[in-house]
Amino acid sequence: MAAPLLLVFCSLICWVSIYIFFCQLNCQRCCEWSCRLVTLVHGVLIVCLSGYVGFIDGPWPFTYPGSPNTQLQTQVLCLSLGYFIFDMCWCIYFKTEGLVMLSHHSLSILGIGMVLALEQSATEVNAVIFGSEVTNPFLQARWFLRQTGCYHTLLGDIVDILFIVLFCSVRIGVGARLLYCELSSPVPLPIVKLGGVAMYMVSWVFMVSIARFAWRKSIHKYKTWRERSRLGVHPQINGHTKKVC
Repeated sequence: MAAPLLLVFCSLICWVSIYIFFCQLNCQRCCEWSCRLVTLVHGVLIVCLSGYVGFIDGPWPFTYPGSPNTQLQTQVLCLSLGYFIFDMCWCIYFKTEGLVMLSHHSLSILGIGMVLALEQSATEVNAVIFGSEVTNPFLQARWFLRQTGCYHTLLGDIVDILFIVLFCSVRIGVGARLLYCELSSPVPLPIVKLGGVAMYMVSWVFMVSIARFAWRKSIHKYKTWRERSRLGVHPQINGHTKKVC
């Protein structure tokens, strides 16, 4: 267990160092700007690494849940655990997140720490991290678009659509299949299964919020379209609004 602890500590130092670097690079921006850049880097990096570990290097998470941890799985989980510890501490210090996000981070830290201590079930936990983080770059993109005044554009709509589609299909759809394989297999320990259920329940809490957001945005888009149609106003062309005479 000493080796994983050392890897987690080194990972934490690396993420803190990257955060400090971004703070120095973007000194005119707020601290959250730099933190979200770190989150974006972690999201892209961990999706690539966990995707390779889970779906190429193996073992296949839907077939071999509860299998012993491989060295590569352990390294990826240690890298991600260091980030979650950093982000959890940052969120608590700056008080930027609510109970649901803090619960998600807490479950992630406890889940990764548990499978590292048990030395098994890294296969399915790695797949859960992949599913959780695959939507993260789009979530951060939405925030950066808002901060730069580019959210209410076609690019903002595309980012929202991709985020919603990925969340529904991967975290809810594929996540349900992974949870079924986890619960139906006799190999994983009961505490690991309980952790999987808890993580999936948190995903559904997020899903309810996303569904409400998608409904409100759709209604707003529809009302805007109806208003433009009623007034005979068409979108801007070459910088000038065209009206029907």
